[in-house]
Amino acid sequence: MASRRQPRRRSGIARAFKVLLVVAVLAGGVLAAKPLWNHFNPEDPELTVRYRTETEPEADAVRPWLEVFNTSEKPVPLSEVSLRYYFTADGDASYGFNCVEAALGCSNLTGSVVAMDTPHEGADHYLELGFTEKAGVLKPGANSRGLEIQLYRTDHKPVDQDGDWSYDAEKRTYQESDRVPAYKRGALVWGEEPGGKGAETSAKPVSRAVPELPEGGFFDDFNYRGPKDTALFKHGWLVRTSKGGPGIENTWTAKGVSFPGDEEALGGQALNLRAATDGTKAGTEQAALGTKEAKFRTGTYAARIHFTDKPTTGDNGDHINQTFFTIGGSGSKYAELDNEYMPNGGWGAPGPKLDTTTWRNADEGDRVTSKTEQSLAGWHTMVITVKKDSVTYSLDGKTLYRSGSDYAPRADMAVNFNTWFVDLPFTGDRAWDMKVDWFYHQSGKALTAEQAEEAAKEFQGNGIGWFDTLPSGS
Repeated sequence: MASRRQPRRRSGIARAFKVLLVVAVLAGGVLAAKPLWNHFNPEDPELTVRYRTETEPEADAVRPWLEVFNTSEKPVPLSEVSLRYYFTADGDASYGFNCVEAALGCSNLTGSVVAMDTPHEGADHYLELGFTEKAGVLKPGANSRGLEIQLYRTDHKPVDQDGDWSYDAEKRTYQESDRVPAYKRGALVWGEEPGGKGAETSAKPVSRAVPELPEGGFFDDFNYRGPKDTALFKHGWLVRTSKGGPGIENTWTAKGVSFPGDEEALGGQALNLRAATDGTKAGTEQAALGTKEAKFRTGTYAARIHFTDKPTTGDNGDHINQTFFTIGGSGSKYAELDNEYMPNGGWGAPGPKLDTTTWRNADEGDRVTSKTEQSLAGWHTMVITVKKDSVTYSLDGKTLYRSGSDYAPRADMAVNFNTWFVDLPFTGDRAWDMKVDWFYHQSGKALTAEQAEEAAKEFQGNGIGWFDTLPSGS
């Protein structure tokens, strides 16, 4: 009898292949169904933005208050986060921005105003806010707390917020707002962009590097609304209105301090200091802006300044003084470093001239000085370099004068910019303007004019209009 043929056993490889095939089919079905599942079961967002405002549709500035919450289960470095406040520009107006107050410090907040490639109803621009490395990390469930922002027209006319994408007049207390989108490493993780979800907008991944602020530094590009801007005071500046000299005594006023838009300025605005007179003391106004604290000593003081040889209005001939200087201490520990430009001269000496002077004791008139006789009309980068054994004054990278160790500052100093009259030689209305684009101080380091200029450009390019990493003065 012929033997029956036994069926062959399937090999282990064949069985494994069949299992993998079944798994693949099931996985394909799950993947195909995932978009549908996500639609009806959305994941919790990694971040949530809350917003409030106190302004009416027409206001002197846009003033959003923002908070960012970490609603994920993992820590989120704020340096990976950016926010966008969308709005419609008023005609061809240009806009400025500053931070009034932030729990994490305005020094750690960056910002830039961007024109959209693809405008939508309610938005053709946005203010993008970012954070430096020192802003820290949001732990799960943590809140950045309030970020008080100002967005304004650089011509300082009222802004019309009616219909702006991110503006909501009804939100007078903090509430979630999906009209202020949040991004993590450039990817949208909260909110809705203009045009609706999935619309093609100008929102692109954040490409600029996260800025690292230098320790012992102070920078300002003078983006402010005016002499009464709260941010100006909070950023460490004081507009002088006190009595005294120099110049025509008791004529210091805030009226001459402004921040006009300026296409030649790095941040689109400049500090303008105007001294005006009709030739009488009663009709004279002088202007000055200085730091609140005397906390500057060794290192580099750099400023881009526009000097003038002629009055903006009225007849020429005044002994006008356009000044960038530092001052501090008293008596035997007095310190003052002066750059004084006088296009028509002063104190019996003809102009144009720049006096560079290092003071040791004002009461005794103890000082050393040098005179540079040339016109400085136009923009220049002025640098004062302070070491323990010397003070060096330079103009556009060229050394003008160096004083020695006997006159090195022995006290911390404040920084000041002034425009004032030495005297009043004739009657008639006239006004003089001096502009400052930016100021940068780096403690303990000697920077060239070129290095200071490059640093200022880098700060501005990274959305940094102001920072202060100096310790408070004594």
